[in-house]
Amino acid sequence: MIDTTRHITRTIATDIAASPVQVEAAIALLDAGATVPFIARYRKEATGGLDDTQLRLLEDRLAYLRELEDRRAAVIASIEEQGRMTDALRADLAAADTKARLEDLYLPYKPKRRTKGQIAREAGLEPLADALFSDPSRSPETEAAAYVDADKGVADVKAALDGARAILTERFAEDAELVGAMRDFLQANGRIRARVIAGKEAEGAKYSDYFDHVEAIAQIPSHRLLALFRASKEGIIDVALVPFASSAPKVVASDALDEAIAAGHAEAEGRIAVRVGIADRGRAADRWLLDTVRQTWRVKLHLHLTVDRFAQARAAAEDEAIRIFGDNLKDLLMAAPAGPRVVMGLDPGIRTGVKVAVVDATGKLLDTATVYPHEPRRQWDASLAELGALCLKHSVNLIAIGNGTASRETDRLAGELIRKLPERSIGKIVVSEAGASVYSASELAAKEFPALDVSLRGAVSIARRLQDPLAELVKIDPKSIGVGQYQHDVNQVKLARTLDARVEDCVNAVGVDVNTASAPLLARVAGLSASVAENVVRHRDANGPFPNRRALLKVPRLGDKAFEQCAGFLRIAGGENPLDASAVHPEAYPVVERILSSSGRAVHGVIGDVAFLRSMKPEHFTDATFGLPTVRDILKELEKPGRDPRPEFKTAAFAEGVEDIRDLRPGMVLEGVVSNVAAFGAFVDLGVHQDGLVHVSALSEKFVKDPREVVKAGDIVRVKVMEVDIARQRIGLSMRLSDEPGQARSSRASDAREPSRGGARPERGGNASRPHDARGAAPVAGSALADAFARARGR
Repeated sequence: MIDTTRHITRTIATDIAASPVQVEAAIALLDAGATVPFIARYRKEATGGLDDTQLRLLEDRLAYLRELEDRRAAVIASIEEQGRMTDALRADLAAADTKARLEDLYLPYKPKRRTKGQIAREAGLEPLADALFSDPSRSPETEAAAYVDADKGVADVKAALDGARAILTERFAEDAELVGAMRDFLQANGRIRARVIAGKEAEGAKYSDYFDHVEAIAQIPSHRLLALFRASKEGIIDVALVPFASSAPKVVASDALDEAIAAGHAEAEGRIAVRVGIADRGRAADRWLLDTVRQTWRVKLHLHLTVDRFAQARAAAEDEAIRIFGDNLKDLLMAAPAGPRVVMGLDPGIRTGVKVAVVDATGKLLDTATVYPHEPRRQWDASLAELGALCLKHSVNLIAIGNGTASRETDRLAGELIRKLPERSIGKIVVSEAGASVYSASELAAKEFPALDVSLRGAVSIARRLQDPLAELVKIDPKSIGVGQYQHDVNQVKLARTLDARVEDCVNAVGVDVNTASAPLLARVAGLSASVAENVVRHRDANGPFPNRRALLKVPRLGDKAFEQCAGFLRIAGGENPLDASAVHPEAYPVVERILSSSGRAVHGVIGDVAFLRSMKPEHFTDATFGLPTVRDILKELEKPGRDPRPEFKTAAFAEGVEDIRDLRPGMVLEGVVSNVAAFGAFVDLGVHQDGLVHVSALSEKFVKDPREVVKAGDIVRVKVMEVDIARQRIGLSMRLSDEPGQARSSRASDAREPSRGGARPERGGNASRPHDARGAAPVAGSALADAFARARGR
């Protein structure tokens, strides 16, 4: 047998474009309990500079390949126990590089319930099957007559031949090479065929584009496949995987579809016949054997491989949806922070009033209120007076307005307030409130604000997420933030694991002030569990701020290993050692001391002196432990200690007088914020309560394969309004400002059939992947984007 560890290492090295030595070092570190952020940042010498993306892929592949090896060992043990192992089979099992291939090889030996083939063998019919297969010149009926035996359950000639056929179909269907070849055939030539279930047309109107839909399984986009599976699960459509002949054109007319499928089945049967050596040469058993081949394909292999292909296609589609969710989440977490400013958070409402919370520069709650400027009370002036008093009392710098119901009306209220206080230079920003209600009702919020009304906690969250989106959003389950695609249709364990990894990577990329951070934020730091993070906060509350990083070792359950993992990501501003405010790891402080010793300067005189630091030659300060990558990182970090990788804070300016979808007109050029990115385009918040869609074909003058090549969540963009469908609450946008409304625009037809959330903003803490009601309105004609909306179903 091959050395499994070496095999795994080499396989992963190929997958992540690294050397086996790099992979071996990374695996050793992971197995020793190191975290991905720590390895990526502080073990570059060991891994040759593998970044966090490569390491995450390595981590996933390592888990898969180790599961594969465990399964391989179990399969080998099972076959050996049966006494059926051969040298050739052992070699095939050792060479199996996927779980599917391994299971194909194991299929003939896998313990199973009694099958028709097993029952037939027990009835003594295997010699009949072998005789007809080896010598097709024999007459099936004549040969079968000798095997009729009522005592064995073989009542007549037909029963004998049925039993013999069951034996052969089972034998053919368990041929690992044949199964693999037919899997490849179906993947290359299979078409997903969706048809509406009779009587479900009205109930499933939002899926109408899939009522008669055919598409290659190898080419269908992930979001469309998930929409089809959702519609099937809801009992609206029937989804099947049908074969086309290899020579079939890419597009087949609907009236020729049945003929194309029949040709595909015929080719599949022909491939099986060639593999097992069956042909129609006019011999007595040839037709019977060909019918056996047909049954092997139609009853056994086609059904088995359909389940297999659908499972793999769904897994790939889920992986893509999870990746998109992770990318969007990362963009939100890494959005520019407003920083330490006094912020007033406004959680808009109409009948229930606008909830108000003022927080200081550190996020501490200072004051709360509820005002009623809108219907039915219409206390506009009184609301202005109360808000103005709060601004003056607490020296408010910014007003954060949640983007939910009545956000534009509340934004107008804030605008008038600012005009009445010109000397205060107060700014206002509409921010996403997705997940705010989830936080408000959470155990964490109740613990943080036990005496505060749930509705007011949401206003606190809105204010804080403007100050530091990362620090506030980590308190909310990532799945509640509403930037996912089909998030409830994918593997929830894998989704949670992936999103947690994204949050961890973001938190550690930015770094955390240990003396101000909340327990949820600290829990995302490499090496710190939720319980240890709580211990850090308790120790800080009981003993005051940490004076230096070494003081963290006094925290209960924060031992040397945890300290090694977390110390470099924790910052102590204004502490005893200036290096504690940087990303330089305490273990590398001796390198800084050598730099200082060589220059005769103190650390305070070196930090921020770019010219001096760039004059240093990194190779002069390396040793057996710290190589060039680490020394270069240290010198760069000393130029600007604790630098924040997030962009500069800026905001979109929503157009005055454009507060509702009815205020939009085709041709308008507006500024907005990208709220979500999907595989088929980007949704943009224009401040009218409905997000507009920029289809992938309208993101750029150039061809765009992945919308995130052009935009990401949180970006401020200028868009032109192309279409407004008030009845369906659809807004069509273009980032190609030269486009004219109604202008025909080329776009890939396959990309104009995307399930979409239809421009509707998800409920706070809700699900951005639920299908929205199509409302029965006809689509607006005139462009590929209109077609996209017309076909947008399933989210």
